[in-house]
Amino acid sequence: MLKQAPLNNSFRFRQVREQTELLCASLSAEDCNLQAMPYTSPLKWHLAHTTWFFETFILTPFSPGYRHYDESFQVLFNSYYNGIGKQHPRSQRHLLSRPGLNEVLEYRQHVNKAMSALLDQPAHADQGEISSRLDLGLNHEQQHQELMLTDLKYNLGCNPLAPFYMQAELPEREPGEAGFEFYKGGLVDVGQPADDGFGFDNERPPHKAWLEPFALGRKLVTNGEYGEFIADGGYRRPELWLSDGWSTVQEQNWTQPLYWDLDADSPSVFTLHGQQPLRNEYPVCHLSYFEADAYARWAGARLPTEEEWEHACRQSHKPQQGRETDFNLKRLQPTGTTPNKGLRDLFGQVWQWTSSAYRAYPGYRVTPGALGEYNGKFMCNQFVLRGSSCATPPRHSRASYRNFFYAADRWQFTGLRLARDAMPGAS
Repeated sequence: MLKQAPLNNSFRFRQVREQTELLCASLSAEDCNLQAMPYTSPLKWHLAHTTWFFETFILTPFSPGYRHYDESFQVLFNSYYNGIGKQHPRSQRHLLSRPGLNEVLEYRQHVNKAMSALLDQPAHADQGEISSRLDLGLNHEQQHQELMLTDLKYNLGCNPLAPFYMQAELPEREPGEAGFEFYKGGLVDVGQPADDGFGFDNERPPHKAWLEPFALGRKLVTNGEYGEFIADGGYRRPELWLSDGWSTVQEQNWTQPLYWDLDADSPSVFTLHGQQPLRNEYPVCHLSYFEADAYARWAGARLPTEEEWEHACRQSHKPQQGRETDFNLKRLQPTGTTPNKGLRDLFGQVWQWTSSAYRAYPGYRVTPGALGEYNGKFMCNQFVLRGSSCATPPRHSRASYRNFFYAADRWQFTGLRLARDAMPGAS
């Protein structure tokens, strides 16, 4: 006898899909078609691609009689799945003035209706696979919700009018206690346990790792602290930089973090809430790996490994998981939280660079078929970030989550937390 499909699947699907469209509710069609650099995408493309995902990986194989909204969308909105077919060039997504935003929203409704019909019916013979792909699809769309905000910020940041996405008043914060928390290390657990809810394949399998004694900064590095690095000639001292980092600084003429303006009488920073004063007590963000590593070297410290970060997180913090789609659109800039004891702001402020190369865990196996392209083929020349940012959906804040970017990338909400070696018994 077939088991009844989980009753909440259809509700979860609608909730995530509605949240994606809510992110665009205050934007014009012109806003939604911006692409200021190849690594960002127009919001209209994100709306269509996340729809393509459900159409391609669930409706086409499991919904008999389903008809594609438009066959050309199979190429236009395929991101990088070579096993599915051709893709429109990523750098040219902004040239897709057709289909228009309204038609993309109609496409979403076409797929939503078909998905709801599939999810509301009695359990399918392939219910286990459908549910697994649904979980992946919902988490995939939530990843794109974060990308929509970070891409939009970069796109709007290229406008000399410095337009805001949402108006907000950002709070004042106390700087809080600095210093380090010490950990004795040893043989520790890394990765997501099999019985711990959804996780991407790159978070598994769980395994053991050996850690020497180490210390992790209690707080994130702040704007004020990073400003001291700049004032001390940080961007002019090659001895602080990795070779590729120093080459990037010279080629890109970096003198400060992305979005900072230190030339005005009062230092300011561009945010999704428009141009704002640069507050010393806020966490520094939009740093590349190269900048984070150079700062750590200047500070007499280093970046943590991803295993150190995860172990410290599990020892000191259990993130609040919230609902599927909680967003605080009035706080889309890292501000730090009220100071408390122990490690602070592990989640919900900035992604934190680690020194760990993005690689497969011991025993990792790529998922068969096109879905195996989701993570595995990117395990080269990138670095792991841990935690989550102010633009991350809450259910993506977990100790085992592995984000990854190239060393020069800095349009994401990326910052750092210092680490250093420690002797047993240190305090």
